[in-house]
Amino acid sequence: MATLKQTLDRFYREYNFRERLRHDPIGFPHRYSHPDDIEIAGFIASCFAYGKVDLFSPVIEKILKPGGKHPARFFKNFNVKRDKKYFENISYRFNKENDVFCLVYILNQTLKEWGSLKNLFYACYAPEHKDICYALEKFVTYFMSSDTSPVYGKNIKPYGLRQLFPSPENGSACKRMNLFLRWMVRTRDIDFGIWNKIPPSRLIIPLDTHIARISRCLRLTERKSSDWKTAVEITDALKKLDPKDPLKYDFALCHQGISQLCRGEKFKDLCSSCSITS
Repeated sequence: MATLKQTLDRFYREYNFRERLRHDPIGFPHRYSHPDDIEIAGFIASCFAYGKVDLFSPVIEKILKPGGKHPARFFKNFNVKRDKKYFENISYRFNKENDVFCLVYILNQTLKEWGSLKNLFYACYAPEHKDICYALEKFVTYFMSSDTSPVYGKNIKPYGLRQLFPSPENGSACKRMNLFLRWMVRTRDIDFGIWNKIPPSRLIIPLDTHIARISRCLRLTERKSSDWKTAVEITDALKKLDPKDPLKYDFALCHQGISQLCRGEKFKDLCSSCSITS
């Protein structure tokens, strides 16, 4: 474990975080300076951060465009009838046009009631809990309790909408929600640290196929499924390396997989030149 820590710490120190902004959805909230705009842009960007970057990036661009320099102000003053025209013909994989429109509507209702996403999450968060699982469940439950009839014509929650709001309660690894929380909570590197009442040690790693694959190679987990329990197990292993900030390794490890530098144990020919293990 000591050798692994030295290796991962070296990889973390040497990693060019700024260069990777061009290849990561966190680049969207980095366009803004006001915390309210950062969190709204970050939430929308994280919701669609699945699949290939060059495919979901144009979708995020279209959703943020009507808000101009201050998306939080736009979404807070959003009107279903007046502003529907801005979101016509926007869809992405599982998320149909009305699902995207309903996401915007739910954000509008949330901002009207709570003022910011931070205020809502703080109300869900309990410091005595080991991690953010319970808070995240309450956070998502709030969104899913919204009356969606102004968008769908009746209060329904189709799959394309529910897919945007995964919850640990259903066993999901909640990669995109955990990604958003990492952006908001961590104060280092390219993360924003604007939700400063939550310690980074409570975060859970945003688990995707790349992190899962590399974590199994590094024996950070023995689990075969990529669910919430696996995300917690990997995070707990990383806490042994850095108890206060276990997610410091997430960005670099993830992009090690995205760039195809690590393709798992079936590709042993890559292991000899691996930046992590060499």
